[in-house]
Amino acid sequence: MKCRHCQTDLRDVFIDLGAAPPSNAFLRPEDLDRPEPHVPLKVFTCHACRLVQIDEVQRHDEIFSNDYVYFSSYSSSWLAHARAYVDRVTERLGLGPRSFVMEIASNDGYLLQNVRERGIPCVGIEPTGSTAAVARGKGIESIERFFGHDFAREFVQQRGRADLILGNNVYAHVPDINDFTAGLKAALAPAGTITLEFPHLLRLVEENQYDTIYHEHYSYLSLGTVRRILAMQGLTVWDVEQLPTHGGSLRVWAQHATHDRPVEPSVAALLAKEAAAGMEGDAFYAGFQARAERIKDDLVAFLIEQKRAGRTVAAYGAAAKGNTMLNHAGVRPDLIRCVADASPHKQGRFMPGSRIPVVSADELRALRPDVVLILPWNLRDEIATQLADVRSWGGRFAVAIPSLQLL
Repeated sequence: MKCRHCQTDLRDVFIDLGAAPPSNAFLRPEDLDRPEPHVPLKVFTCHACRLVQIDEVQRHDEIFSNDYVYFSSYSSSWLAHARAYVDRVTERLGLGPRSFVMEIASNDGYLLQNVRERGIPCVGIEPTGSTAAVARGKGIESIERFFGHDFAREFVQQRGRADLILGNNVYAHVPDINDFTAGLKAALAPAGTITLEFPHLLRLVEENQYDTIYHEHYSYLSLGTVRRILAMQGLTVWDVEQLPTHGGSLRVWAQHATHDRPVEPSVAALLAKEAAAGMEGDAFYAGFQARAERIKDDLVAFLIEQKRAGRTVAAYGAAAKGNTMLNHAGVRPDLIRCVADASPHKQGRFMPGSRIPVVSADELRALRPDVVLILPWNLRDEIATQLADVRSWGGRFAVAIPSLQLL
C-alpha cells in the first residue's frame, strides 16, 4: 500500500483491528442466514506526510450506497451545531441572495435547510440516494454524485463556481483525497471560502478514540497534514477552529493561495500545539494498539461481570463507532441484549458483525435494563438526558471511551 497523498510506501502500522464488516452495513432479518463479509481494518501512518490511513479494501461506492442508513437529522445536538455554523458563516462571509453555497456530502439536508431558509442559493452533492431523497423532500436540490475533480469541472461549466464550499465529516471519507481536493480548487470562486470539518487526530490519540476507526474513514487528519494536502492543490488555510463535536474536531477555513485574506493566529497556534505533542515524529503514533486492547479487555470484563451477576445490559446509539468497538471486542447478544436508536432507518435491523438487534427507545424502556452502554460517547450528555427515566428503575449509564465509566 502507498500513501494516498504522497505515494510513499507505507510501513508503520498505527493499529490493526482485525477484520470486520463495514460499520454502517446494518443487516435486515433476511440477511441473518447469509454469510457476512469481513474486511481488514488495518491503519498505517505515512512517515513522510503523517497521513494516517486505511486501504480502500471495500470500494467507497459500495459503502455509500442507496441503502445507506446514516441520517444526520436524528441528533438534536448535530442539528444545533449545523444551525450555529450557518449563522456564523453567513455573517462572517457576508452571504446573501446573490451568493452560492455548495455542501459536499449534504446527507438529508440537515444543514442546507438553514441556508435555504435564509434565501441563499445552494446545492447539495450527496451520493446516497436514501438521504438525498429526504433532502429533496425539504426543497433542497441534491445531486446524487461523488464529488471529485471531474465532477467539479462539469459543474462549473454548467452552473459556475461557489462562494462557499463546505464539507462536514466528508474529507476523511474519500479514498482519493488529492482528487477530491483538486475538485475543491476547481469549484471555488476566486474570493471564495472552503470549510472542512473532521475529527482531529490529536484528540483521537490522546483520548483513546480508537472506535472512530472504521472503513468509511479512509484518512485520520491533523491540521499539519491537511495543510500540506491543500497546499499541493494551490489552497491555503486561513483559519482553524477546535470544536467539541465527534469527540474533538477541527473546522478548517481555506481559500485560493492567490487570495489575500490574512491568515489568523489560530493556524500557527494549532500547528505549534501539534508539533509540541510530537505529531511529526514516530513516537506519537506508537502504543495506540496497546491502549485500544486495554479498553477492549475492560469492556469485555465488565459485560461478563454484569452477566454473571444476573444484570441486563442494553446499549444506546447504533453508531458506526459502536460497531467498531463491539466487533473488536467480540461482543454478541448474550452480553448486550439490544441497541436502541432514534433512527427508524436502523430500527428492526441488526448491528453488523455482532448481530445485536436494533430497537426503539420505547422497546429499551420496556426491557428495563440495569445498565445502558452509550456507544456514541461523544453524545453521552444528550443521550443521558433523553433517557433520564432509566434511573427511575435503578438503571445506570456507562461509556467505554476514553475509559470504562459508570455514570
